[in-house]
Amino acid sequence: MKTIAIGVGENENIIQACHIFKEKHPKTELKLIYRDEDLVKAVLDDKIDGVIRGSLPASNIMKELKEHYPKLSRATYVHGDEYEFLLSPVGIDEGNSVEEKFEIAMNCAEFLKKVGKKPKIAVLAEGREDDFGRGSEVSNSIKDAKKLTKMIEKTSEEVTNYFILIEKAINDHCNVIIAPNGRVGNIIFRTLVLLSSWPSYGAVTFGMDRTYIDTSRDQSIEGYVRSLTLANDLAEHK
Repeated sequence: MKTIAIGVGENENIIQACHIFKEKHPKTELKLIYRDEDLVKAVLDDKIDGVIRGSLPASNIMKELKEHYPKLSRATYVHGDEYEFLLSPVGIDEGNSVEEKFEIAMNCAEFLKKVGKKPKIAVLAEGREDDFGRGSEVSNSIKDAKKLTKMIEKTSEEVTNYFILIEKAINDHCNVIIAPNGRVGNIIFRTLVLLSSWPSYGAVTFGMDRTYIDTSRDQSIEGYVRSLTLANDLAEHK
């Protein structure tokens, strides 16, 4: 029997989600956790097959986990119009260098291969290519996007630099979308998932040998059910 631990905070949608999930997966044991420190212990516990942040706050948990796994990063698993994609970086303090975003892109590609999908990577910037020169922040973002695209091209992965045109990347069914930084990625996530109700499975966590799904404190019941289902499926691939 698999065991999945779930964090319970102020948003009790997670509790209702557990009831719904349990009806469909009676052989999976669910362990409710109410404190940050106990959730971190659950991640480190070999007897637990998967952990979901649920509705507990992220900052303390990620800080503690990074002490054990310093190269942690996250990618939100979003279900778009008839296809799925990973969006990263989404943590506001993640993806601040080209090297870090390259590592994230490679992690996303490896994850998709494990679940039987061929990676198609989109790199984003904070402006179109011809916006170069319209302020240092925009210019640096465009320059970084070009550098990142060249780095990925040197691997065997398919990649395109879409600059600011995220709508084209989604229309082209790219299944890895690399935002300019975690702050932009977080805004994209909130716009698509929390505002426009695009289904999300939560954020897959890379840089550790554990199954940890990071979720928003504001997620719906259906969203938490999807996260539970993903954690359960990933536990079977361990």
